[in-house]
Amino acid sequence: MDGGPKKGLALIGFSLLCLKMVASAKTAPEIPTIDQAYSKISNSITVEWATVPGATSYLLTAKDGDTVIETTVANSPGTVSGLKAATLYQITVSSISAAGRSQASPPTQAKTVLAAPVLEVSSPSSDSILVQWEAVYMATGFSVSIMRANGLGRIWKENTTNTTLTFTSLDAGTLYTIKAYAWNANGTPGDDSTCNQRTSPRAPADIQVSFDSGALAASVSWAPTEGASNYTALARSDSSQLSCSTASSGCTISSLRCGTEYLISVSASNDAGSSRSASAGTLKTIACAPGRVTIQEDPPGHLSVSWSNVDLGDYYVAFVKSDDGLEVHCNTSLPRCDFPSECGFTYFISVFAYNKAGQSPLGDVFNYTTAPCCPSDINPVLVSSDRVEMVWSPVRGAELYETRAADGFNVVECNDTAPACTLSALECDTKYNITVYSFSEARGSNTSCASRFITTAPCSPEIQSISKDAFSAIHVHWRSRNQGATCTVTARGEEGLYRCSSSGQACALGGLPCGSLFSVTAVAETQAGRSLPSYSVPLETVPCCPAGLTVTQVTQSVVNVSWTVGTGALTYVTVLASHTGQSQCRTHQNHCLLGCVTCGVNYTVALKAISATGLTADCAYQRYASSACCPLGVKLYRLGPHGIRVDWRAARGSATYSADLHGSKGIFTCSPSAGLSFCDVTEIPCGDVYTVMVSPVAETGLKLTFCPKKIYSVTCSGSTLGMGLSQTLV
Repeated sequence: MDGGPKKGLALIGFSLLCLKMVASAKTAPEIPTIDQAYSKISNSITVEWATVPGATSYLLTAKDGDTVIETTVANSPGTVSGLKAATLYQITVSSISAAGRSQASPPTQAKTVLAAPVLEVSSPSSDSILVQWEAVYMATGFSVSIMRANGLGRIWKENTTNTTLTFTSLDAGTLYTIKAYAWNANGTPGDDSTCNQRTSPRAPADIQVSFDSGALAASVSWAPTEGASNYTALARSDSSQLSCSTASSGCTISSLRCGTEYLISVSASNDAGSSRSASAGTLKTIACAPGRVTIQEDPPGHLSVSWSNVDLGDYYVAFVKSDDGLEVHCNTSLPRCDFPSECGFTYFISVFAYNKAGQSPLGDVFNYTTAPCCPSDINPVLVSSDRVEMVWSPVRGAELYETRAADGFNVVECNDTAPACTLSALECDTKYNITVYSFSEARGSNTSCASRFITTAPCSPEIQSISKDAFSAIHVHWRSRNQGATCTVTARGEEGLYRCSSSGQACALGGLPCGSLFSVTAVAETQAGRSLPSYSVPLETVPCCPAGLTVTQVTQSVVNVSWTVGTGALTYVTVLASHTGQSQCRTHQNHCLLGCVTCGVNYTVALKAISATGLTADCAYQRYASSACCPLGVKLYRLGPHGIRVDWRAARGSATYSADLHGSKGIFTCSPSAGLSFCDVTEIPCGDVYTVMVSPVAETGLKLTFCPKKIYSVTCSGSTLGMGLSQTLV
């Protein structure tokens, strides 16, 4: 019994230990232990620690006062970035697993290194580079090194507490790499900064200059310089400066001035700057063209050309070329030359100055024209009532031609540079004295030219009236003040042209078609030419009568008159006249209905064709007899068992009649014997209703169908007809 309680306590303790082990298997990983923390870059700190079993990642924390920056990494070592340079941070590490995150490790202090200096570099000369930078926080000194960018040659390294440093004795035009960093009071270096800088080039050598006198340009060439990316050639004079730039070993300076001495120099440059200028000596350009050129013809046949002296001109040559292609020149050191000249020529004169560089540019080209000659072979190519067109051959020296026409009272002039002239606004049928003068600005007009006489064409007639005689001839009367002129009248229309001529004041146009419109003009003609046509006068002939007319009886008192279209007619008036009266209609069509016509009467048919302007043609046609009158009192009588007699009372006048009976069993017709007013139908079925119409028969044999109709019922018993249904139809 003594050992029982002890064994129970041991069992309980063992159970608690097992529970502790199970709970421990589900807790967060262990706390890492930091081995070291250090900074190699000014914005980060690297941390190293022992690996924690079961940890899948780690949380790095850097704290600076209230600022905390965290970074999660997979394993050691890890880096915290985004920090401030030269700053002391508290560094901790926590391990992370699926069960959770451990507590932070004991903090470790680490300080970021100094920031890299921000460099500004330049090359003040071809063998030096100047390095400058701003002060770096917490820095006590700086280390700057330089070497060729291609890695060849030695490395220069300088330590300084200043913020500027110059490297000398460098190669010209060479690209160098500069590296600099700062250190703190403990001598710990900070971030480094690297940049490239090229030294400026040396001045070009072996400069050659050639001059193009025609283009007024200097071509400058040189030997290439190490490291130069561009070259500038400069031409400087007392009053101007010109240059050209290129990346090659030569360029051309354009737009140089004549008569000028230039100092030529060349400099090389690259992105570092320019070299000093290397002089190539002086350049003298060609002389300028002589100015103030004067030309005089004194006496006639002798030209004297003079000019002013020019700078850098050694001698002069004057050229004189006439407009026939002949050229002469003179060579002199004096500012004057003399030449022979001829009348009627234009001379073109130019003067050049010469020196060792060549010929001066072409200056102004002067022209001098001697007195022009008179025009000859003047020919009038057109003579009208109010103008004369003339042409002639060009003459030497003439810049302008002045033509004058005088009739004793007035003068008409025209000036033109062409060898032709049109004198306008002249009087018709008038004799003019015409002269053509040659003219030049330098010499004026040659007033010794001969004249000739020309008479203008006759004046246009004026049509006074147009009349028509009894024989349908058209007489045209005009007024004209021409002497000895023949006048021709023309009527122009769609049907063609019709003419008549006379030397008097009127003529007759015959054969003009009816219904036509014409434009009538008159033209006068003499040996000098033809006048302009007169103002046109419209002429309208009367409309044409229709070629055919037809009268058709429509009813006993109405006829239809139709006709063909008459050319030129717009309106028609038709009249039927007899002793009983007349009937009339007015229409724009080619037919009309006339009422109130009396049957059995002879009529006269008349038609008037009227144009749009009211011209009327009276057209007469043959007589027309109206149709016979319809009979009266039409009755039917039985003739035996199968016969019927149709009886009527004839109207006035003699006429031939025909009777028609229309029934369901057929149509039955009969005609009376001469002089009778009845006729018989011998065989006609009874027991039917018949429509009966008795109508006159025209001379052509045509039955008129407008007479009244009657309906009779024919029975098959009794001795009379019409006892049943009987009705008259109109």
